[in-house]
Amino acid sequence: MVENIRPPVVPMQGQGAGLPLKPHRGVVVLVLGILGLTVCFICGIIAWVMGNNDLREMAAGTMDPSGRGITQAGKICGMISVILAIVVLCIWVLVMVVQSVF
Repeated sequence: MVENIRPPVVPMQGQGAGLPLKPHRGVVVLVLGILGLTVCFICGIIAWVMGNNDLREMAAGTMDPSGRGITQAGKICGMISVILAIVVLCIWVLVMVVQSVF
């Protein structure tokens, strides 16, 4: 006989008590964060937003917390890529302004 395989259930109080947990998307967030650092900062923005939402759901107990570490790493990579893109853009604008003045 085949057994039913169910998602993990968390015996917590409050919202989401006894309901199956959503699977974490830590690998997706990490890959997007790395792509944000290497390819395009838009992937970094997506990683930052997805990581933030997933960490909030993990704290609320509605998402599997086993992927917290890689989700945080992907979020941080996304944040770094966005901050670097803003710094590079500011430097580029500054160089263009200085070139136009002189």
